[in-house]
Amino acid sequence: MEYHINESEYRFMEILWEEEPIISTDLVQVCKEKLNWKKSTTYTVIRKLSEKKIVSNEQTVVRTLVSRDSIQRQESNNFLTKKFGGSLPSFINAYLQDKKLTKEEAQRLQKLIEDATEE
Repeated sequence: MEYHINESEYRFMEILWEEEPIISTDLVQVCKEKLNWKKSTTYTVIRKLSEKKIVSNEQTVVRTLVSRDSIQRQESNNFLTKKFGGSLPSFINAYLQDKKLTKEEAQRLQKLIEDATEE
């Protein structure tokens, strides 16, 4: 399933992944403190994400229905497709233009590539 969330919804989800399950009135307070949101904004985002089947709000308890990994994977794929035509090497080349990797980072990337390579 594909999920479409905007930047403010993603910031909300980051809070919810850390705090869940949480009573909606407590969530309103956390969003006020961390995002400077009004009560109505928080309830609007809860409603929109509930309609998208990304969160549930049952008996005032708000929970995520989609994992952080699922959203991040989809967001990464969307970014790669939109900005780099789906080419991971093009993204890595652009990212590393002005950067140097530590030996540990390079080894970790090599392992990720090896694990993801089809034989």
